[in-house]
Amino acid sequence: MYRYARSPLTLPLLVGIAQTAVGVAIILALSTPDEATGSSVGWAIGSGALWGLGGLIMLRVMYSQEATRTVPIVQTFPIFAAIMGVVFLDEQLSAIHWFGIVATVGGAVLLAMRYDQEYRRFFLHKSFFILMVASMIAATAHVTSKVAVTEMPVLYTHGLRSLGLGGIFLIAALRPSTVRDVTALLRDGRAAFAFVGTNEFLLATTSLVLGLWALSLGSVGPVTALTATRSAFLLLYSTVLALKFKGFLGETVTGGAVLLKSVSIALVILGVVAIALG
Repeated sequence: MYRYARSPLTLPLLVGIAQTAVGVAIILALSTPDEATGSSVGWAIGSGALWGLGGLIMLRVMYSQEATRTVPIVQTFPIFAAIMGVVFLDEQLSAIHWFGIVATVGGAVLLAMRYDQEYRRFFLHKSFFILMVASMIAATAHVTSKVAVTEMPVLYTHGLRSLGLGGIFLIAALRPSTVRDVTALLRDGRAAFAFVGTNEFLLATTSLVLGLWALSLGSVGPVTALTATRSAFLLLYSTVLALKFKGFLGETVTGGAVLLKSVSIALVILGVVAIALG
């Protein structure tokens, strides 16, 4: 969508339509399980709404920033999950946990650093704080997803979660101007629809279901740590494609930029793994 979208709400509208369709299809295809109480259904839909809110923030920032400087910062959410455990569950943080928190935050800060040519100084980009809020929301979404999937089957939980996620995206993005943009894309940018359709109906849905399945089998910490490793794959794919197709995704692929991103993402992954396994 990098070269096609005219508004930061265009992609959220498409995602909202797709995820709502996925949710409706799953709920209609499956019979309502006996475990589906008002509480468990509420947790599932609520977790989807949180996913949607965090996703909206990330996509809004990513509309004007590089994906490799946006997604990894949001992937720091295990630090918030650990802190929530201390505050609400009376858990303790070991020295390894604190090392993980420092490493994760350090990696995120490096990704958010920019250099001012005029004043010859480094500064922290304002998007850092916005993305950290999205990260905190993502942590809460994982915890609530765990509560829901503990009580209900994975696929049914995912269907409800997709309804919550899609609903938030539609509420935020369903505007006349955005609808006109999507209509124009349907007419002139069918390649963009092919990308979005493949991602939302196949790749994203498969990833979300597998992640939820993993949550149903294990604790939140190790699962979130493993999902945070997607930043490394994002850096690899985006760098290779940007080198092959000049200007792809608007990514900067100079030697210094790639090295900085690599070190930063390595710190983030090292940190979240330490938090999960410490």
